Amino acid sequence: MSLVLDRTAPTDAPILDVLAERWSTRLFDAGTPIDEDALRSALEAARWAPSGMNFQPWRFIVARRGTATHDGVVNALMGFNQAWAPAAGALIVVLAETETEDGEARTWALYDSGQAAAHFTVQAHAEGLATHQMGGFVADDLRAAFDIDARFTPVTVIAVGALGDIDAAEEGLRQRELAPRERRTAAESLLVDD
Repeated sequence: MSLVLDRTAPTDAPILDVLAERWSTRLFDAGTPIDEDALRSALEAARWAPSGMNFQPWRFIVARRGTATHDGVVNALMGFNQAWAPAAGALIVVLAETETEDGEARTWALYDSGQAAAHFTVQAHAEGLATHQMGGFVADDLRAAFDIDARFTPVTVIAVGALGDIDAAEEGLRQRELAPRERRTAAESLLVDD
């Protein structure tokens, strides 16, 4: 299991250890309940994410494994996500309030909610939790399952929990988990660098 635990990114420039070491696993221990203190800290970090005019447009659905809420989130997942994500101790749905109750658009709500999700994952990693954000879900299924008001847009679902055992993983999942971490260079992301 030590190979999976040391997934430090090969960075082009020095970055904080917590950022270099954070990675998205699909391998969760289905027998370990979510660490409630660590989860609370991750949600607190999300709470303190920056947002335009301090609107804090993010909302969360916290679905712990073994609950009807968890089942509702799992049922909204698509494809391969339904195979591995249910083992996570919790699934967190991140929503953005894209308009106010009065119908006023909140232009930066998706961006701000993404920052809250990022703060959540970094803090969760620092607390010893594994995470994986997913875009493979059916938003309308989440809306129906939880009676989500139209002014809220589901942005991502985050699987969070204890890291699973690489030796117990089926071969396809094992290969994905052990594949080299790769990113384009920082320079390739710069459209202009004057």
